[in-house]
Amino acid sequence: MLTRRGFMAGSLSAVGAACVRGPAIHSPAPAVTHGVQAGDVGLGADGGQALIWARASEPARMIVEWDTTDRFASPRRLVGPLVTPATDHAATLAVSGLPAGQTIAYRVRFEREAARGTGAWASGRFAMPRPDRFRVAWTGDTCGQGYGRNPEWGGLRGFAAIRAAAPQLFINSGDLIYADNPILPEQRTPDGRIWRNISNDHVAHVAESLADFRARFAYNLDDEHVRALAAEVPVIAQWDDHETHNNWWPGQQLDDPRYRERDASKLAGLARQAMTEWTPLPPGPMHRVIAYGALLDVFVLDCRSFRTPNDTGLGTAMLGAAQARWLGDALAASRATWKLVACDQPIGLLIGDGPDGTRREGFADGNGGPPAGRERELAALLATLKARGVRNVVWLTADVHYAAAHHFDPARAQGPVFDPFWEFIAGPIHAGTFGPEPLDPTFGPELKFSWVPPTGTGNLAPWDGLQSFGTVDVAPGAATVTLWGIDGQPRYRVELPYRG
Repeated sequence: MLTRRGFMAGSLSAVGAACVRGPAIHSPAPAVTHGVQAGDVGLGADGGQALIWARASEPARMIVEWDTTDRFASPRRLVGPLVTPATDHAATLAVSGLPAGQTIAYRVRFEREAARGTGAWASGRFAMPRPDRFRVAWTGDTCGQGYGRNPEWGGLRGFAAIRAAAPQLFINSGDLIYADNPILPEQRTPDGRIWRNISNDHVAHVAESLADFRARFAYNLDDEHVRALAAEVPVIAQWDDHETHNNWWPGQQLDDPRYRERDASKLAGLARQAMTEWTPLPPGPMHRVIAYGALLDVFVLDCRSFRTPNDTGLGTAMLGAAQARWLGDALAASRATWKLVACDQPIGLLIGDGPDGTRREGFADGNGGPPAGRERELAALLATLKARGVRNVVWLTADVHYAAAHHFDPARAQGPVFDPFWEFIAGPIHAGTFGPEPLDPTFGPELKFSWVPPTGTGNLAPWDGLQSFGTVDVAPGAATVTLWGIDGQPRYRVELPYRG
């Protein structure tokens, strides 16, 4: 069997330009090239907060206005940074003082500094947290396995399906790009058909330069469905491996003849810079908590930056000591009804790595006994949550290219002490589909649902019907989790009662 390892702008005319990669072309005014995005919308000490992103066609000053109606009768105006080639003409501006429970309309334009010229507005909107209900969507894995934007199939249609589900928040759970998977004009599918991609000189080979990594993020935002979702639903973005290279770890020297630069950490630095430029991310570490008031907190993990090598023995780390301690303390300090942990690695699945698959990419070590290796880090965290009375924690992930629901119970586990919890896997949203992966029994997982390709197949194309995303509808008394196909049909649903 094959395995899985071998984002409506207010004026779409203002966002239709592709990312400029050739000589500069003079325009009457600086344009917004790839629509607008909002990110990490939440509630803080200064009221509602959000990050607003846009990219200009040339060096110019970013201007942001927001209001509680799209008429902009009394907008609040913020003057943002001057964008330059140093940030690929893109910028993210932090906005605070937003009213809770409102829909915020915002617009962005760019103004030349030294000469006349003001660009057109590009508009977006997003919902602020409310105390009675909130819908979160999540998925991962975009343009993987060579499956790029195919106009004959309708582009990145999965993002239109997420938008149709009308979430108030979208967690993009990693593998936002596939820097290590070339997107060629044609891709032959396992059944012999031809998937025809839009391609360009930067995405047709593995990403090694900063321009290559930037072009990968631009490629996704060139899709109308991605831009439409981004202009209506704020994103919480996290990374996993394919933003850099399959299954990479810090300090790894890649054994991949396609690369001249073999230092994974150097490639990851370029990937992180491009992702920060093209995605509304806060400064600082990738792991963070976004507060949505009394109803919801979202805890975003970084399972890539602090891990030890996949091929080391006992005592290895996934989160690293500082992040694991932060997560335990942050979850214990949370007073939110529901706590969603956005983890870019599944907990109980045995994910092989290396030429023969014997290295371990995830938490699970495959031995099936008491916690060892990275499992010890997870066991200590879960024990801490139990000891500190942290409840109503739901884990969300993607990564493995199929949808699944797992329930973990200490009664079935091999020694670790914890309260029962659920993990839900969604995706891919636009990549090859694989699976299933075996479950390691250490934490007592029970498979409640999986949606995988037929036995003996793998790397199925998006048109084969297994692309997916998930939603979590949080309310004071219960959280309802649904796994969806991008045809808009639910494949699995479960209600999780609030435990006081």
